[in-house]
Amino acid sequence: MNHHAPTALIAEDEHVLARGLVKTLGKLWPALQICAVTHDGEAATEAARQHLPDVVFLDIQMPECNGLDAAERMVDNWPAERALPLIVFVTAFDRFAISAFEREAVDYVLKPVQADRMAVTCQRLQQRLLERGTTGDEAALAPIQALRRPAPPREPPLSLIQAGVGSTLHMVPVSDVVYFEADDKYVRVVTQAREHLIRTPLRELTPRLDASLFMQIHRGTLVRADCIERVVREDTGRISLYMRGRPERLAVSRSYAHLFKAM
Repeated sequence: MNHHAPTALIAEDEHVLARGLVKTLGKLWPALQICAVTHDGEAATEAARQHLPDVVFLDIQMPECNGLDAAERMVDNWPAERALPLIVFVTAFDRFAISAFEREAVDYVLKPVQADRMAVTCQRLQQRLLERGTTGDEAALAPIQALRRPAPPREPPLSLIQAGVGSTLHMVPVSDVVYFEADDKYVRVVTQAREHLIRTPLRELTPRLDASLFMQIHRGTLVRADCIERVVREDTGRISLYMRGRPERLAVSRSYAHLFKAM
């Protein structure tokens, strides 16, 4: 069981708000040790790697790297032998809530932060840390994993992908797609035979696909489940997939590693 005093990292680009959060947490949770306060996403990612805090409070709109991307990097690069950090997003915008919970968020607090609301967050974090100490990291993350399950499509799933190349429009059956991968401003549509590029963002494409056929393995990768040929777990704990008919190896983010446990 882990008996060390809990530690926290705060990432907030407005210095006054960062100091205010430190003060509020000091009153609500005196035992919590603030190991670092950073003011941009890159610095937050590096501080998390260095200190491995138990809790991370992240603003979303920060320079260099936003809080959502910083959280994804933290989770992806977290040591396999350490419990994942409990992430709380503190932001002025409620439109990021779904994306926040997809990135292992324990809570989502709107600015300006009210002491009574943060008290609820602290109680939630303390309970999760207690569960983690007695039942392990996997049990502590179970509610977040449930939140990540895709919602049922609101309309019939796509059956064709329209991929334009110059003046030619290729009609790609979704049943032929092995995986989708975000690539800068495009999404790569990969079949066994070839690749296409489309402009539809992955976050807009995902709800239009059959959730019983496609599964997310990384922030920017969706694979067709019945095209997975083999799953490889490295000595470091990292998991990779090989897809039927494709030579490349696809990395599985730690956020989705729970999907590939031996039966």
